[in-house]
Amino acid sequence: MDPIRNPYAPGAGQRPPELAGRDEQLAAFEVVLERVSKGRPERSLVLTGLRGVGKTVLLNALRGAAVRKGWGTGKLEARPGQGLRRPLSSALHQAVRELGHRDEESVDHVLGVVRSFAQRDAGSGARLKDQWSPGIDVPAVRGRADSGDIEIDLVELFTDLGGLAADVGKGIGVFIDEMQDLGPDDVSALCAACHELSQSGLPVIVVGAGLPHLPAVLSASKSYSERLFSYQRIDRLARDAADRALEAPAADEDAAFEPDALAAMYDATGGYPYFIQAYGKAVWDLAPRSPITAADVAVAAPEAESELAVGFFGSRYERATPGERDYLMAMADVAAAQDDPDSDAVLSADVAAALGKKPQSLSPARDSLLKKGLVYSGERGRIAFTVPHFGRYLRERG
Repeated sequence: MDPIRNPYAPGAGQRPPELAGRDEQLAAFEVVLERVSKGRPERSLVLTGLRGVGKTVLLNALRGAAVRKGWGTGKLEARPGQGLRRPLSSALHQAVRELGHRDEESVDHVLGVVRSFAQRDAGSGARLKDQWSPGIDVPAVRGRADSGDIEIDLVELFTDLGGLAADVGKGIGVFIDEMQDLGPDDVSALCAACHELSQSGLPVIVVGAGLPHLPAVLSASKSYSERLFSYQRIDRLARDAADRALEAPAADEDAAFEPDALAAMYDATGGYPYFIQAYGKAVWDLAPRSPITAADVAVAAPEAESELAVGFFGSRYERATPGERDYLMAMADVAAAQDDPDSDAVLSADVAAALGKKPQSLSPARDSLLKKGLVYSGERGRIAFTVPHFGRYLRERG
């Protein structure tokens, strides 16, 4: 079939042609936007799930919904070791610009507070030597969001932003991807600021996305975070949604799948959105004609698996040291021996036993894998892969 007309789009955070299976989240967020705009109390939102389930795609879709409502929005991606002030200030600068407030004096004041927040060194209490600012050409407002205590400053900053948004009857949304990579102080400050917003009713919300252990990260920072956020677990697609993700784009190109082909695709992809796009692209390129058959899926499967092995699994595997790879392989073997073949979660003690070592001696490798985002710990003493089917990949790799 014509590769130029191939509608499938495997890519990091790239929106698929059909955003299937997320109607419930999108509809619920529309209600949140309306309630917040009207000054009604509403919790900020946290999306969690494994890599490849479409968290970033959904995060971007929610941001698009806010933009269509006339909200000011800003997005940032948290990174290990990076402070919150600079990326958040850049995101909020954009949000204020999108809000379209007509009172220049009010806008300049809030932008000055954003600049003051950006230029404050949270660690030393001194102003940054290079006076960095996120492209803001108004003077910093002294005495506001510049104490050097990130928690105090973020509360003040969000309060001023909320007041500006309330003036125009809109809201401001802060969208944070890879939220689990925020530092402890920044997580604590973010929780405190969201707590203040929930009490004051100001129209500012935070929408975060991260790995399955993100709720535990937030709870460890502030005990009330369990009630502060609305948590939504983003998982693989049900069979009907997975079929729609394949059929709708194909129909737009006057093509179709046979029922057996759809069944074969679901078996191969497990319903994970990224895998659906990767297999969809490979099958389309190699199928001779429409409708696509189960035989076409079988022919294209090695191509799709090869692409995933390099771009999805392999790139992560290469980040691990030899010792860490031994740990990952032991995890895969232990998971394969469990009664639940769909679960990669294993006991750390079982991994140590498989390697013939004491659990304490493996702590450095385990901690490093956690920091690299290759594994996560959803509960004490257990560990799992952040990437679906990663154990199978490792076992096939040998």
